[in-house]
Amino acid sequence: MFDRLAAYIRFVKMEHTLFSLPLLFSGAILAGGGLPSWKLSGLIMLAGFGARTAAFAFNRVIDRHIDRLNPRTAGRELPVGKMSVKEAWGVGLFGMAVYLGAAWAIAPICFFLSPVPLAIFLVYPYMKRITPLAHFGVGAADALAPLGGWMAVQKSFAHVGPALWLGAFTFFWVSGFDVIYATMDEAFDRSQGLLSLPARYGREKALRISAVLHAAAFGCLVVLYVQTLHSSLLTCLTLAVIGGLLFLEQRLSEDVDLAFFKINAVLGFGILGFVATGVGGLL
Repeated sequence: MFDRLAAYIRFVKMEHTLFSLPLLFSGAILAGGGLPSWKLSGLIMLAGFGARTAAFAFNRVIDRHIDRLNPRTAGRELPVGKMSVKEAWGVGLFGMAVYLGAAWAIAPICFFLSPVPLAIFLVYPYMKRITPLAHFGVGAADALAPLGGWMAVQKSFAHVGPALWLGAFTFFWVSGFDVIYATMDEAFDRSQGLLSLPARYGREKALRISAVLHAAAFGCLVVLYVQTLHSSLLTCLTLAVIGGLLFLEQRLSEDVDLAFFKINAVLGFGILGFVATGVGGLL
């Protein structure tokens, strides 16, 4: 039983929730000027966990045949038979049920909007088969996290501008680091006719595009700071640290494990600190 549970946890990469939860709570803090109630915070965490679980499960099922051919991913649960396709769909549907249930418990409007992320989760794995812009599908999926956090608190689109800037940051940030991640599969993608930016344009040009995307991401945070957040030394320092981490991610792009996983995990919590200090009264 515990072995199966461990396999399920590895299958959906539970640790990757560290990317989305800080963004969800950044949107919620931005909307309410502080942390939500314990009850709402718990529901936001449930929604984030469910959505992330569904997204990873759907992605793994859709890409299982490609993963089987790729030496980097051939050891994943589905290609090696540690989990059946039926089990994988079950994990995805469980995550979707948790997500939809939490959305309904938060507010009807959150439930009615909940199919939008699910549609993106199902569409973006197919994008690399038809367009080198597939990285922007991943960015769009994660960009909805701060908007979801905002909606959980505000329950309307009124004055949603700050959340849109935070969502735009997330879109450019995630799209940029997905390009870095794709450099690991440049040769494989090209051999299989998959249309990632590294496969289409080569590593160097793809990384230049990634750098432009990260510069745009930082610009979105600057606009958010100038237009919405309180000016304070701590907020400015946090913004500078975020800029430094984005720069470091580009400089260390050869070490994808460090750039993609470790720096991004820290950067996500940096965003949470940036927003928390900027709204005042939290840090």
